[in-house]
Amino acid sequence: MSRYTGPLFKKSRRFGYSILETNKEFSKGRKRTYAPGQHGNKRVKLSDYGLHLYEKQKVKLVFGVSEKQLLKTYKKAVKSKEITGTVLLQLLESRLDNLVYRAGFATTRRQARQLVNHGHFTIDGKKANIPSMQIKTGTTVVLKETSRKLKLVQEALEMQPASAWVTRKDFQFTFYRVPERTEMHKDIKEALVVEFYAK
Repeated sequence: MSRYTGPLFKKSRRFGYSILETNKEFSKGRKRTYAPGQHGNKRVKLSDYGLHLYEKQKVKLVFGVSEKQLLKTYKKAVKSKEITGTVLLQLLESRLDNLVYRAGFATTRRQARQLVNHGHFTIDGKKANIPSMQIKTGTTVVLKETSRKLKLVQEALEMQPASAWVTRKDFQFTFYRVPERTEMHKDIKEALVVEFYAK
């Protein structure tokens, strides 16, 4: 299944969670946190499978990954000796598009993905235009000089502070450490995602 590119506000209402992490989806309040549509406010009791699927879909939407990409990341996380769910989130956080977002060069992950796709960043002097690229700690990513006057980048840098595990200086950032579980999404139940794939 390909990556979801449809409207995120409706998805945020369905999950009761700000997928964009801006809470713009709930700017009119959280009175309508039920799913959109005519029958969206009907209470539906999810099965055990439904709960696991629900959480997996949430992770896919938050990080903007496809089913194939998430499964591949899970398989990589399973090989680690650490807690699989935590490693899964850490690997997703280590993607280039996510780090561009975390460093404050974009206001959303979708925007960050577009910047990466269009070749606005370099690593070690080489163009880095693959959003799913796994970045190692200690790596420095630089915004190309020709891209530094982009309005959306300048606005993002003014609005977005860099996350604790990323250091930003001028038009470059360094991924200097892997985030701890307590620093990542508190509303994501990664154990359910692990259980979904483990079945």
